[in-house]
Amino acid sequence: MSAYRMISIPDAQDIVLTHTQPLGTVTVGLSGALGRVLADDVGAPDSLPPFPASIKDGYAVIAADGAGEYPVIGESRAGQLDDVPVRPGTVAYITTGAPVPEGADAVVQVEDTERLPPGPDGERRVRINKAAKSGQDIRPVGSDIAEGDIVLKAGELVGVAEIGILATVGAVHLKVHSTPKVGVLSTGDEVVDPSTRPLGPGQIRDANRAMLLAAAARAGAEVADLGVARDTEGHLEGCLAAAIERGLDVLVTSGGVSMGDRDLIKPLLERQGTIHFGRVRMKPGKPLTFATLALQEQGGRQMLIFGLPGNPVSSFVCFNLVVLPALRKMAGWARPELRRVAARLTSDLKLDPERPEYHRATLQWSIVPPGTCAAATAANAASLDDSASPSAPQPQPQPQPLGACELWAISTGNQISSRLLSARSANALLEIPSASGILPAGSLVSALLIDDLGCMPVPPGGVATTPGF
Repeated sequence: MSAYRMISIPDAQDIVLTHTQPLGTVTVGLSGALGRVLADDVGAPDSLPPFPASIKDGYAVIAADGAGEYPVIGESRAGQLDDVPVRPGTVAYITTGAPVPEGADAVVQVEDTERLPPGPDGERRVRINKAAKSGQDIRPVGSDIAEGDIVLKAGELVGVAEIGILATVGAVHLKVHSTPKVGVLSTGDEVVDPSTRPLGPGQIRDANRAMLLAAAARAGAEVADLGVARDTEGHLEGCLAAAIERGLDVLVTSGGVSMGDRDLIKPLLERQGTIHFGRVRMKPGKPLTFATLALQEQGGRQMLIFGLPGNPVSSFVCFNLVVLPALRKMAGWARPELRRVAARLTSDLKLDPERPEYHRATLQWSIVPPGTCAAATAANAASLDDSASPSAPQPQPQPQPLGACELWAISTGNQISSRLLSARSANALLEIPSASGILPAGSLVSALLIDDLGCMPVPPGGVATTPGF
C-alpha cells in the first residue's frame, strides 16, 4: 500500500503553484524578447508620428483654397522634405507617411487630382478636383502614440506585435523575467537511446526524454539533457547531484515513481528533499510526484522536482497539467494555468468510476460532429441529387454556416497510457468526470488547451465568413 495520500489534480496544481515563485529579472535585447514577460512598464520617449503625417499619396493643400488648378511648388516624401512652405494658391506633392509641409492643412488623395501640362515657365501644375476639409488625411502629432504613454505594461507577454511596438518606441534593452533552467532525466535499465537499432531483449527507446525536452523548450525554458539514470541508488543519486551542480531550477524525471522494488525516485527524494504529494487521482498519471529541494550550499535556493510516470502518455499529460503552469509562473506569467474552453463530444466515451480522465482530443470548429456517422450521413445527403445522372460531377463542399458551428472534440483513439499515438495531433485534454456508464456523443465537456488552435483541422468546405464580408 502506498504511503502517499491520493489527492485531486486541482489540489496538486495548487500545491505546485504555491511552492513556485517567479524568478529574478534580466535585461535582454529586442531580438531576445520574444516570448518573455516584461518586468517593467515600457513608455514612449516621443510621439508617433513625431510630425503631422500624410495618410495618403496626393497633394498637401490649404483647404480654404478649394478645387481648382494650382502650381506644385515642392515635394514632401518620407525621409525627405523640400524647405518650401505651402502658401495660398499653391500645393505640394506628398507621399504616404511624409511630413505635411508648413502652411498646408489638408491632403487630397492623388485619385482626386489630375496632372496638367507644365506652365509657361515649366512649373508643374495639377488640378484639384475635390475640395478638402481642414485636417483631411493627416495624422496629427501623437495620434498613434503620445509622448509618455505606457505602451506595454509589466507582466505582459511579448509576442510578435509587441516586438513591433517595442521597436517603434526605441525600447531595445528590456527588463524581463528570467526563464527557468530545466533538466530532463529518464530512468530505467530498459531505456536506451532513440538511435539504438536493433533493440536488445527487453529494451525500449527513450521517447520521454526527447518529448519532455521539446515541451520544456516550447514553454521557453533553457533545457538540459541529463540522459538516462540506471536502476541503482548510487547512479540515481549521482544524476541528482549533477542536476544540482548545473544550477537547474527544475528537474523533470520520467519513470521510477510507482511501487516496484526498482522505483527509486521517491525514496531518493524522501532522503534529500520534501515530497509534497506522490499520488494523484487522475487518469493517466496516478503516480505523479512533486518535491522540493532546499539547496543551502547554493544560497538556500529551491529546486522543483517533478517525478512523472514512465508511460509516455502519462508523462505527456502530467507535464501539461502540472509542470507547464509551474514553468509559466517562474517565467513571470500572472495567470499560468491552462486555458479552458467548451466542446461537444463526437463519440460516446466510457467513464471510469474510480478516476477522472484527461482524454486526448483534437478540437475542430464545424457544423456537425466530424468523423461520426451523423457527419457521414449529412455529407451523403448533401451530395445526392436524384435528378442527376450517375456520371454527373459532384458539387464541391460549401462553407459551413458561421452561426451553426461549434467546437467539436474528436477523440484521438485508444487512450491506454503507453500509446503515445493518442497524443498525436491532440490540442486539448478533455476533462471527463469519474462516474459509471457512458458519456454520450453530443455532450458538452470542458477542454484544456495544450496546443495552438490555429493548427486545428479545417472542415470540408471551410467555415463561412461574416455575412457581407
